[in-house]
Amino acid sequence: MLQDYEIAQNKELVDIRNIAKKIGLTEDDLNLYGKYKAKILEIEKEEQGDVVLVTAINPTPFGEGKTTVAIGLHDAFWRLGVKSLLTLREPSMGPVFGIKGGATGGGYAQVLPMEDINLHFNGDFHAITSANNLISAMIDNHIKHGNELRIDLDKIYFERTMDMNDRALREVQVGLGGKINGTPRVDHFTITAASEIMAIFCVSKDFADLRRRIDQIIVAQNLDGEFVRVADLGITGSVLALLKEAMKPNLVQTLEENPVIIHGGPFANIAPGVNSVRAIKLARKLSPLVITEAGFGSDLGGFKFLDIICRKNELKPKAVVLVATIKALKYNGGVSLEDIARENLEGLDKGIENLRAHMDNMKELQVPYLVTINRYATDTVAEINKVIQFVESYGAKCVVNEVHAKGGEGAIDLAREILTLSSPSLEFCYQDDDLIKTKIQKVATKIFHAKEVQYTKEAIEKLELYQTYFPKYPLCIAKTQYSLSDQKDLLGYPKDFTVTVRDLHVSAGAEFIVVYLGDIMTMPGLSKTPAALQIDVDKEEKIIHIF
Repeated sequence: MLQDYEIAQNKELVDIRNIAKKIGLTEDDLNLYGKYKAKILEIEKEEQGDVVLVTAINPTPFGEGKTTVAIGLHDAFWRLGVKSLLTLREPSMGPVFGIKGGATGGGYAQVLPMEDINLHFNGDFHAITSANNLISAMIDNHIKHGNELRIDLDKIYFERTMDMNDRALREVQVGLGGKINGTPRVDHFTITAASEIMAIFCVSKDFADLRRRIDQIIVAQNLDGEFVRVADLGITGSVLALLKEAMKPNLVQTLEENPVIIHGGPFANIAPGVNSVRAIKLARKLSPLVITEAGFGSDLGGFKFLDIICRKNELKPKAVVLVATIKALKYNGGVSLEDIARENLEGLDKGIENLRAHMDNMKELQVPYLVTINRYATDTVAEINKVIQFVESYGAKCVVNEVHAKGGEGAIDLAREILTLSSPSLEFCYQDDDLIKTKIQKVATKIFHAKEVQYTKEAIEKLELYQTYFPKYPLCIAKTQYSLSDQKDLLGYPKDFTVTVRDLHVSAGAEFIVVYLGDIMTMPGLSKTPAALQIDVDKEEKIIHIF
């Protein structure tokens, strides 16, 4: 059996100009990056396309194939003669070399060129990293040369970044080695996918909006307690210069030669978790149906898309596809990863409660949704039937897909079922005018299903400050992806638990408040046996084992 990277490398790619023609674009609309990748220039058309969101239940540590399902669904629509466009996030090299490997789908539902997309791509992550670190460099340079803004060294909030998992950089000392090297202070690194520049990059509607948001970034407070922003440093133009080309969405193709837009890559557990607003707006101009994927479960990326992106862009989804796998359900039922491939109806019965929780979330938000089982070879008929019966008894539709093995053909039934949904709908779980503490309470109880919320002393101080200056901002919750709660081992459908707000941070450029629950980290570390130990380049200079 061919491995995923071998399937991808055996495919003869189509010239990207021919892919562009399928959505009405000409070469004049593109900046070509070789024969198989391009950036799309600004298109003057009205946005009309309906949006389908692909989200999921809480995953195992190895992911459940949301991206694969989204790709297969996109290909299925084209097989049915329905023009669609898929918008995806760009992979971060942290997970590529970490636990998950590549992030371009799998089996016969992949986007290509796989190696390029997973490694460097068209330079967007590098541009975002450089823009972020320019700001950091200018903060320390300003302090070195007199500190006219009177920046308080104990209240510098903007952090350095890099696109790699590196726990050693979570807290560092900078400016060591004498006066010539600057002023010593403690700094931190976040991974690029969790940086504020990445968030701003993804929520900005256009270049003018990007400029406005970069101006607003709070880098520190001064000795009088006033906010110091990027605009005060006078470097917004330089930051924009680094991001100019990256702001153009990227066009690639699926294995079945259908167009895909890939742009932006924020994580879902510590950031917004969806591709760029600019990509979605562009796709809605070019196609009557737009599919997009949000990271991790409906309590994280799915909720953030519905709560932040839809709230700020007046969107309502035509459908939400809730991806479940038998293995993830068994994992949520307490089955170990070592035994996950064996039939276990008892463990599945316990784990189905996690699916119930996510279905309750969809009902809470009043969105049209359906469940799809992303089928694996180890799934048994009894296990699949058990999940279908549960979903249908709970009043929803459940469709099995086999996109990994069959590509678009494996999602035909799913695509047809989505086409029957015709009433886009969405109700937010809190209002803009609610107190920030009320917003947190509503998300914790309605989406995470917690009993109560408690705060650290530091979180309470930030809460009071932000309520004064940023009362209408939505929330971006940072927490573990493995549980509905803030405790990664509290699986299934936990109830009567307390979530702890450890800290808050305002992303004034992105215009949301990050709420940190539990011990979530913004700079991941590598596991004992990361994917980096397997990836190689063979004698023909092909990259192998990237999945």
